[in-house]
Amino acid sequence: MKKILFAASEGVPFIKTGGLADVVGSLPKCVDKEYFDVRVIIPKYSCMRQEMKDKMEYVTHFYMDYNWKNEYVGVLKAEVEGITYYFIDSEYYFNGFKPYGDNVLFEIEKYAYFSKAVLSALPLIGFQPDIIHCHDWQTGLIPVYLRERFQGDLFYHDIKSVMTIHNLKFQGKWDIKAVKSITGLSDYFFTSDKLESFKDANLLKGGLVYADAITTVSETYAQEIMTDFYGEGLNGLLRARVNDLRGIVNGIDYTEFDPATDKNLTNNYDAITFRKEKVKNKIKLQESLGLKKDPKAMMIGLISRLTDQKGLDLVAYMMDELCQDNIQFVVVGTGEERYENMFRHFAWKYGDKVSANIYYSDELAHQVYASSDAFLMPSLFEPCGLSQLIALRYGTVPIVRETGGLKDTVEPYNEYESTGTGFSFSNYNAHEMLACIRNAERIYYDRKREWNKIIDRGMAADFSWHKSALKYQEMYDWLVG
Repeated sequence: MKKILFAASEGVPFIKTGGLADVVGSLPKCVDKEYFDVRVIIPKYSCMRQEMKDKMEYVTHFYMDYNWKNEYVGVLKAEVEGITYYFIDSEYYFNGFKPYGDNVLFEIEKYAYFSKAVLSALPLIGFQPDIIHCHDWQTGLIPVYLRERFQGDLFYHDIKSVMTIHNLKFQGKWDIKAVKSITGLSDYFFTSDKLESFKDANLLKGGLVYADAITTVSETYAQEIMTDFYGEGLNGLLRARVNDLRGIVNGIDYTEFDPATDKNLTNNYDAITFRKEKVKNKIKLQESLGLKKDPKAMMIGLISRLTDQKGLDLVAYMMDELCQDNIQFVVVGTGEERYENMFRHFAWKYGDKVSANIYYSDELAHQVYASSDAFLMPSLFEPCGLSQLIALRYGTVPIVRETGGLKDTVEPYNEYESTGTGFSFSNYNAHEMLACIRNAERIYYDRKREWNKIIDRGMAADFSWHKSALKYQEMYDWLVG
């Protein structure tokens, strides 16, 4: 049996700020238990919910030489849904009201500590993994430390590492002198073919140089990050490692996202009953959000972090024009102030058409997925994207830009062949986006049977984790013969 350890900065059900946590929480459950023993290790943040902390039991503690002092490392464990989770405990590093802070240097110090602690803890927890599967820059130093200080020890000798890029934009960069001092790594590691990148130290780059395999969260994104535009300065390195790089699209948890059993909905429905039942959720949502009650109006949902990456400047540019159409627009999310205020402004200007919910609520998000007719994702770049997968599952037709995972998971509607699961546009252009939305409106209003067939195909698509898990298993087998 092959032993795999997932190392990450967050994971469902213990702590979540984004899609990374869903991957770390869902994927291990879907890997074949007969051949793989998959466990997870994450920090124990003091902001975790008390009920989750209550599940943890003490395993051990030790002191580790780190950043010029002897640093305490506690290890706890818990079992949830058949998966063993380990937690690295440090009052000093994982305190605070949220997992991530704004002080970049402290974040680097914190996750370098986590990376070293993960490796140091292994012999003491009695788990010797064949592969450590590292997620994002926070764990970038694990492959580096594995080669640097742990390689001489027989226990670590055959451990392989995988680095998964969830979003290449975040890399963990700071000046070399400080990072060298904190990590204790020698000059040898801070050259342009290792951790040095544009005169800074770069933790993600270290992970990408030293990992035995690299994955990212969709096939198209794997191609895109080898180009100047999407490569964030690491495209040369990724091209050099093209033979070790693969894209595996994320899945979603089909038990959590199921319109037939979702407790947040007033009217449950499935692929057979959606024609009658789905619209009842829309009427209910219109009532609760103060929108005009009109079962026939096309409702467009947008659930997102409100940032540049998500293509919201295109939306801002076209919103007045879009609101001349017979549509309703429901936004859920928080982010950059200018986008929060932009949506508030349009909600004030078009009160019965636009609802701006500038906060995040799981319950409301589920209701918007179920009530909307279409779901808008005009992203500038999107490594994978989970919202379009949830929308498909809920019979809500995605309108997306052809980038990253959006291109891989939404098949554009072809009117002449009656194929496709959504609508897409290719150039990052506001007029092209509006034309795409209006094309969707035309099908929705004038060709209702065609629209329902698009929904049929979308709801029949399988983006559960089981499919992706098979591809990860293939990679693990390739790494450890």
